[in-house]
Amino acid sequence: MISDSAAKRVHVIQGEFKVVNDPDVVLSTILGSCVAACMRDPVAGVGGMNHFLLPGSAEAMAAGGDATRYGVHLMELLINGLLKKGARRDRLEAKIFGGAKTIARFSNVGEQNAQFARQFLRDEGIAIVGESTGGDHGRKLEYWPVSGRARQYALTGVEAQRAVQLEQRPVPAPKPVESSIEFF
Repeated sequence: MISDSAAKRVHVIQGEFKVVNDPDVVLSTILGSCVAACMRDPVAGVGGMNHFLLPGSAEAMAAGGDATRYGVHLMELLINGLLKKGARRDRLEAKIFGGAKTIARFSNVGEQNAQFARQFLRDEGIAIVGESTGGDHGRKLEYWPVSGRARQYALTGVEAQRAVQLEQRPVPAPKPVESSIEFF
C-alpha cells in the first residue's frame, strides 16, 4: 500500500461521478448539503464516487432540470460505470457522506439528499456498509475506491462557507427549445 501523500488524488465536483480500478487513486470531494455515494465491488477491485446536489426525480429532469444535479441520475451513472468496469451488482457495497444542514434558515435539503441515497440503495439491494450524514458542518471526504477506506474532515469557518457558496452557484436556466422549422 502506498502512503497517502503518494496517492493519485482525483477531485469529484458537484454533478460528477468517477469510477476507478487503480489502488493508488484516492477520490476526494467537499460536501455541504450535497451527498456523495461511494460504491465498490471488493472482489472486482473497482469503485467510485458521485456528488449530487438534489435528490431529484424523473419528473424534475423531464421538466428541463439539469440531470447532473440530481441523485437519481448520478446514482444510475455510478452503478453503470462500475458494472462496465467489471463489478457485479450483487457484490456492490456503499458508503454515503454529506447531507449537512449548512444554513439554518434554509430547508434541510441535506437530510432529503441523505434519505434519498439510503432509499435508493435499499431499493437497488446495495448494502450500506458505512454512513456519515447530517450535522451542521460540511465535510472534506477522501475515498480509496479499491480498498473501500474513507476518511473525512469536518469543515469549519472559511472552509464551510466556501463549500456552501459552491453549492449555491446559480444554475443556468434550461436552454429554450428550438421552435423554428426549416423546410427543404
